[in-house]
Amino acid sequence: MCALRRARGSVLVIFLLLHSATSFYLPGLAPVSFCEPGSSTIEMFVNRLDSVESVLPYEYKAFDFCTIDSEKRPSENLGQVLFGERIEPSPYKFEFKKKQECKHVCTKAYDTTNAQDKGRLDFLKKGMLLNYQHHWIVDNMPVTWCYDVEDGQKFCNPGFPIGCYVNEAGRPKDACVVNSEFNDKDTFYFFNHVDITIHYHVVENEGTGARLRTTTLGYNIYIRQIVKITEDKNIRWASRWDYILESMPHTNIQWFSIMNSLVIVLFLSGMVAMIMLRTLHKDIARYNQIDSVEDAQEEFGWKLVHGDVFRPPRKGMLLSVFLGSGTQIFLMTFVTLFFACLGFLSPANRGALMTCAVVLWVLLGTPAGYVAARFYKSFGGEKWKTNVLLTCFLCPGVVFADFFVMNLILWGEGSSAAMPFGTLVAILALWFCISVPLTFIGAYFGFKKTGIEHPVRTNQIPRQIPEQSFYTKPLPGIVMGGILPFGCIFIQLFFILNSIWSHQMYYMFGFLFLVFIILVITCSEATILLCYFHLCAEDYHWQWRSFLTSGFTAVYFLIYAIHYFFSKLQITGLASTILYFGYTMIMALIFFLFTGTIGFFACFWFVTKIYSVVKVD
Repeated sequence: MCALRRARGSVLVIFLLLHSATSFYLPGLAPVSFCEPGSSTIEMFVNRLDSVESVLPYEYKAFDFCTIDSEKRPSENLGQVLFGERIEPSPYKFEFKKKQECKHVCTKAYDTTNAQDKGRLDFLKKGMLLNYQHHWIVDNMPVTWCYDVEDGQKFCNPGFPIGCYVNEAGRPKDACVVNSEFNDKDTFYFFNHVDITIHYHVVENEGTGARLRTTTLGYNIYIRQIVKITEDKNIRWASRWDYILESMPHTNIQWFSIMNSLVIVLFLSGMVAMIMLRTLHKDIARYNQIDSVEDAQEEFGWKLVHGDVFRPPRKGMLLSVFLGSGTQIFLMTFVTLFFACLGFLSPANRGALMTCAVVLWVLLGTPAGYVAARFYKSFGGEKWKTNVLLTCFLCPGVVFADFFVMNLILWGEGSSAAMPFGTLVAILALWFCISVPLTFIGAYFGFKKTGIEHPVRTNQIPRQIPEQSFYTKPLPGIVMGGILPFGCIFIQLFFILNSIWSHQMYYMFGFLFLVFIILVITCSEATILLCYFHLCAEDYHWQWRSFLTSGFTAVYFLIYAIHYFFSKLQITGLASTILYFGYTMIMALIFFLFTGTIGFFACFWFVTKIYSVVKVD
């Protein structure tokens, strides 16, 4: 039989309280004033529980913890709902500067002969086996569990476990490793006592206002708590997140290797640009010196296909739709990262990043419709109704269908990440009532304008493409084209995947924005380089090839995500596996449209430019 034992743990909770100020604060970052005892109550909120061994987060109430139902839960934004955050009031209430010892919270009793009680107890044991973590919040700061590690350093985790388990062989698992007293075989240790330490900083020359940092550990069944509120003059409100960010594993990265990777990418990009400029300069100078008909007959290379280079591609409808959706995603990503760099979407403003991205995607339907319509018209298309409908529903519909299937699985598992029906209806309303009309407006202006003027005329009879060498064939070029762009993002990709699946905080948005710019440059230059080689080989089918060349970066992303799943994650269970790959497919599709659109626009600019500066007889 598995025994359930109570274990005592200690945690360091770090949050801040501070005096009101008249200066400007970014959203979600405004300080809160706390005064003398009796006049200021410190509230603690509880969030959903998650685990690195399962994709399924659960609400706090799912584990039958001590709760308080008399208070209204805080409102949540769209991003929090999408990420499964469910913030609720907790029974923990503190008075500023008032020490509390052994305060009883609640008592829980279970009858193993009762099916309902046994189910609750089994679910609690499952949570300990999978190392589910509490996430508590005080003054908008995560309650952290801090403990000493090797070399005298301190590690602070923005979450703490429900409990831990020692297996039948006597081997401790997860949090049981930190205490040698947890040594009974086949035993569950439940952390049901909490020691809370709150550090505050008094604001100088501003009365009794104070700033704090705090965190906590262990909880439930029969709970007592000890609360200590002490002054710390070394911690100020502006830097209250530093101790968490500096101690997290992903911040101990080799900055040298990241900078080295960026320097290599910039160097390669510069080399590609230099080669292209020097080679093209020689070609254009040589071709512009051709004056006689006899010399013109000896033309070779990319100038020979001037009469076919702007020939409409096959499946032009689908390509134009992809370009419209890719433009929408590109603008959404750029604006979102820009605001994140300014601090508006920091970790303190929970859910703001996803909310901003969704709202921007909805509002950017107009450029999507315009780009799709404009290029479809330049391809000679006439089915404008089909074009605009596909722009509205094809790519978003695939993403929504995948998301809906994943949501059904979450519903079936009872996870807090399952989107409520009302929120699902609200997202559909944003899509159909705002994004779709804006896309129609953009398509109207796109079709109303005259077609894109090309610098050279297109011949009526297509030119025959000669036999191609191995490296100028479509597939090898496409496969090679995605390597360099992926090389400039895979380090950041690792930390982004960690933030999503390992529940670590991601805050390096300035660095991410730099990588974003480098990715755009690299995709553009790599695609232009391969496009030039293909045109020199008299292969004028550049439209789809340019899109797929840079878009193939998404395939490398997918391969890396598979490698990450099997080598870095500890996820178990069929439902969690399906959810991981289901959401990964959504990210891969979005990344494919994003990078493919960059490559196409770069090649379109390049082809238009070189054929407009040469003399074509």
